Amino acid sequence: MGQLHVEGWAPEYGSPYETDEALADSGKVDDTIEVDGPWSPIRGVDDGVGQIAFVDGVRRIDARLTLDEADGPVPGICGSYGVGAVVWDRDAVRSDFADLLVDRLAVFGNGCGAPIPPDTQIVYRSESIPETDPGMLIQRFHGAMRKAEARLSEKLAQGGQFVVADGPINDLSATEKVGYIKTHRAPYLSQEKSAIMGRVRAGERTPLFLIGQGGAYPRYSWYQRLVDSADGHSWSGVVRCEVSSALTLEHAQRIANRMAAVLQLVGSEAHIDPRAPQNLVPIAALERELRRRLGDPAFVYRALRSAVAGAAVEA
Repeated sequence: MGQLHVEGWAPEYGSPYETDEALADSGKVDDTIEVDGPWSPIRGVDDGVGQIAFVDGVRRIDARLTLDEADGPVPGICGSYGVGAVVWDRDAVRSDFADLLVDRLAVFGNGCGAPIPPDTQIVYRSESIPETDPGMLIQRFHGAMRKAEARLSEKLAQGGQFVVADGPINDLSATEKVGYIKTHRAPYLSQEKSAIMGRVRAGERTPLFLIGQGGAYPRYSWYQRLVDSADGHSWSGVVRCEVSSALTLEHAQRIANRMAAVLQLVGSEAHIDPRAPQNLVPIAALERELRRRLGDPAFVYRALRSAVAGAAVEA
């Protein structure tokens, strides 16, 4: 096995990025499944759901790795991620963190790998991919976090919780699990249908549309507005939500109405969060707690270098 080296994360490689929206195949979009004709905004309905579990994850690249092999250097990265939930109990008027998990992963390219010597406080799992492109290394790391989020979302939903997962949903089970998408990277509506966004007010939604009809990843989706802004554009404060098409249309409608009515109650404010209002207050609180649990990046980097250097000396 070659010698392992740890270096600071190179800024030119950028930071971890969301790949789900960019890579998702929208396929055919059916915008007639709920309203077969001209669209009008639909007012949300608060059905009194008692608890909502918000699921999210955070991640951080800790260092760049280089594995010296006989036939040349092999690139790698190591990073930390955390996933968890914050459960909003509307009846008790309180929120609590649940199922918080921190994991650390080293990803090597070219099908190679090396164990990361364990520190007393920091332990990295090691994986490999065939590619050597830094973007693919990041994608594997990001994918590990997204899978952890999906497992937690499904666990909570199977346990009877109503789940709002930050980001697109990753499975199509018939559970009350909503994907909450803050950014709009893929156009799903025609220009004619998109015009409705200028009329959708806070607490309202668009009619449902089906994404990926006939494909491997079909789901019901809709847009809704969290806040009204006098000086905003037509898409200000708008988010997209999605649920599995394994649910009945009527079930999806109930969830969409619930989301339109309830989410506006937990939208963040600009003086608190620069991603307001889309970065919901419970999700922002969860992100802060998860980042705290990742540990100080400088400490983690020093511990990683120390562990690798110690193993090299012992070898």
